[in-house]
Amino acid sequence: MKIVAGLGCIDDYPAFCEAGADEFFCGYVPYAWTKRYGTTLALNRREVLCYQVQLGAYSELEILAAMREDYQRPVHLTFNSLYYIPEQYPMIEEIIRSCMDLGFQSFILADPALMVYLRQQGVDCQIHLSGETGENNRKMVETFQNLDLKRMIFHRKNTIEDMASMIAAEKEAGGKRSRTEFEAFVLNELCQFSGSFCHSLHCDELGHLCRTPYWLRPQKAEDPGWKKRLETFREEGRSTVSSEPEYLEMEDDLCGASGCGLCALYRLQEAGITHLKLVGRGNHSEDMKADIQNLHKSLTILKTAGSEAEYCRQMKQQIFPNGCSSQCYYR
Repeated sequence: MKIVAGLGCIDDYPAFCEAGADEFFCGYVPYAWTKRYGTTLALNRREVLCYQVQLGAYSELEILAAMREDYQRPVHLTFNSLYYIPEQYPMIEEIIRSCMDLGFQSFILADPALMVYLRQQGVDCQIHLSGETGENNRKMVETFQNLDLKRMIFHRKNTIEDMASMIAAEKEAGGKRSRTEFEAFVLNELCQFSGSFCHSLHCDELGHLCRTPYWLRPQKAEDPGWKKRLETFREEGRSTVSSEPEYLEMEDDLCGASGCGLCALYRLQEAGITHLKLVGRGNHSEDMKADIQNLHKSLTILKTAGSEAEYCRQMKQQIFPNGCSSQCYYR
């Protein structure tokens, strides 16, 4: 399985390559798009300018293309809004063609209409089906295969059993479909929303909806545990309950603190996953570097482990000697 790391700044590309990343994904939103459509008609669902989440200049793409030639690590560009208005499709085609002129051949897309449009226009790019699309069964994958799908990215809510079932169906189909790549989330951002049903904006002007304080209330309101914890918060004089877990306040870096699937690597490999998505656009560079190194080390352990039990034992010793966050993708 290969590591696909999020890239928010071209300066991080060499360091992340040396840390062990095999591939990258990043957003590209030209200023012309931002000037014309602002944040409400997003190109990438990450219309952020105040910190490094994506590229915003063609010159950055040119520099990244040159570095990619040296390091030979592919970069996939994301255009993963759920939909666009009709006038935007020709503009997106122009942007994608300009990216292809620099050697970028693979694009992460979520809008089915955009995929159809690009194929009708003769754009022969590689399509990675975004995890934002909300794919969830083999029939959906079969439909998208008519558009010559290169890779399918499972969203955060797919179980390993569901992934294994869909992957097995693709292998049985044979031909091009048997060569489809499959990518699963493995570290960071265990968002409580499914991307395809999230209609919030990720921009400078508004706080992210997934960061809004919330409380997951037990099904039975009379549960003593619920009452006890509520009283505890009242006694502490808290007016709100933060959505940020307490362990994120620790000074030391905690691997997988905002979502982790490292303990499931053995099962993901058996299911047929070929690529592991390490989310991190906008994260601190040193934190991302540490995450890549931990994932790389986990894959090294996986190669030598003879069983899942042996893999988990070594993971606890080498990666989580002080315990983990328990924010598991695949619990």
